[in-house]
Amino acid sequence: MSGRTPELADWQQWQLLHQLRSQPHILEAAAAQTGDAMRVQQQLRREFPADLVRAALTLIELRQKAAEKFTAAEQMWFDRQGMEQATSEIVAAHKAQRFTGDVIDLCSGIGADAIALAARCNVVAVDRNPLACLRTQWNAEVAGVADRLQPLCADAEQTPLAGQLVHIDPDRRAKGPARSIKLEDYRPDLEFLQGLPAHARGGAMKLSPASNFGGKFPHCEIELISLSGECKEATVWFGELAGPKSWRATVLPSGATLTGNDLEVFAEQSPLGGYLFDPDPAVVRAGLIDLAASELGLARLDDAEEYLTGEQPIQSPFVRGFEVLADLPNNDKEIRRYFRQADFGQVEIKCRHIPIQAEAIRKKLPLPGTQAGVLIFARVAGKARGIVCRRLADRD
Repeated sequence: MSGRTPELADWQQWQLLHQLRSQPHILEAAAAQTGDAMRVQQQLRREFPADLVRAALTLIELRQKAAEKFTAAEQMWFDRQGMEQATSEIVAAHKAQRFTGDVIDLCSGIGADAIALAARCNVVAVDRNPLACLRTQWNAEVAGVADRLQPLCADAEQTPLAGQLVHIDPDRRAKGPARSIKLEDYRPDLEFLQGLPAHARGGAMKLSPASNFGGKFPHCEIELISLSGECKEATVWFGELAGPKSWRATVLPSGATLTGNDLEVFAEQSPLGGYLFDPDPAVVRAGLIDLAASELGLARLDDAEEYLTGEQPIQSPFVRGFEVLADLPNNDKEIRRYFRQADFGQVEIKCRHIPIQAEAIRKKLPLPGTQAGVLIFARVAGKARGIVCRRLADRD
C-alpha cells in the first residue's frame, strides 16, 4: 500500500485492525458467542481488551450482513459505511467484463469493484482514507488478486487520469451520515464526474439508481442494473467503453440486457388482457418499458402506468407475470365482496402510482380460503382498477 499514512485520529483504529488480523482467535471467539449482546461483550472482556472486543463484534456483525453481497464475506474486512456502499460481487463482476488492461478505481472503499476488476485487469485502487486502502489490500488477498491490485491512498481529484480506463464510486455521504441522491452532494462532485470523459479515455461511474442523473451525461450510455428484483445502481459508461445506445437495463443474475434510445419505440395501449406484467425496476428506471413491451409482444394499460398486459403467459427476465382473475372497480365494497367469495387465505398488494394504504386494505379484506393471491391497483385507460391476480412462476 502506498500514499498517505493514517492521521492521528485513525491511528487507534489502524492498530485495532492489525491486532484483529494478527490474533484471529479473538474473531473466532466472538463469532462463537450467542445470546444477549451485552452478556456476550461481558464474557469476551474477561479475556480481551474492551476496545478489541467492540471491534471484533462489529466486524462479525458486518461480515454476517455482507454475506448477501460476497461469497467470502466471513473472511473479509469491513467498516459499516464501506460495507453498505460496496458493490455486490455479482454486479461488480458484471461491470468488470467491459474492462481490459490497466484500470484506475477511484474511491475504492473496501475494494469490491477493484477486486472484481483485478480478476481480469491490473488495478490501482485509489481512496483518500488509509483505512479503506488497508481493507482493500487485505480483501484483495482474500480474493487471491493481490498481485494485480495496488492500493493507493490519494485524492481522486488529484489522480492523473489522462489516457486511462477509470471506474469511480463517489461518496454519497460526503455531507452527512445519510446517503444523498443528489449528484451535487457527491464527492467528487458533479463537475468532476462530468469532466471525466474529457480526461480519461473510457470508464464507468457508479451512481445511485435514484439519483438525478437524467440529462447530465450526454454522449454516454447509462446502464440500470438490477439484482434479484431490486435496482442496485446506475452505471454511466463513457468514452471507449460506452455502448452505441443511450440506455441499457440489465437484470442479474440472469444477465439479460435490453438496450435502446429513449423515445425510439412506442408501445400500443390495450384493455386488460388475460395476463398482467410488472416490468423489472431496471427496465422502468431506464425508461425502456415501451421497448420491452414491443419485444415481448405486450401492450401498456395506460400511458401513465408501467404495468403491461397480454393474452399469453410470458416468461422473461424483464417482467414478472400475473394471471388475471378479476378486474374490479377501485371500490372498497366491491373488492371486499369479491374476496369474501374467493378462496384466498393471503394476499399481496401492489401498486405504482395510485395512492393506497396497503396494510389498511389488507386488514379489511375477508380471506376465508387457503390460496395465495395478488391485488394490483393500476390505471387502465385512465381509470383506477383493482386487479386480482395469481402470480406466475418466477422468472428464470
